[in-house]
Amino acid sequence: MTGKRHELKILPEYFEAIVKGEKNFEVRFNDRNFSKGDILFLREHDGREYTGRTIKVEVTYLLDNPAYCKDGYVIMAIKVLL
Repeated sequence: MTGKRHELKILPEYFEAIVKGEKNFEVRFNDRNFSKGDILFLREHDGREYTGRTIKVEVTYLLDNPAYCKDGYVIMAIKVLL
C-alpha cells in the first residue's frame, strides 16, 4: 500500500544535511496525520522564497509517543528516493 504524498517546506541547512546523508529523520507537527510509507516532497525554502531544490523521501518509521515527542509532534525516519 502506498502512503499519502505531502509537500513541505524545509530550511536550507536541513535540506543540505539530508542531501549529504547526515540527516535521516524529520520532526514535524502532525497536522497531516503522517504515516509509515508516506512520501514527502521537501522543498527548500530560505525564509523568503523557494530555492527550486526539492528532495523526495519516504517515511520508513514514525515515532508518535508522548514520552519522547513534544505534544502534537512526530519524529519520522526517512529514506531518500531517487
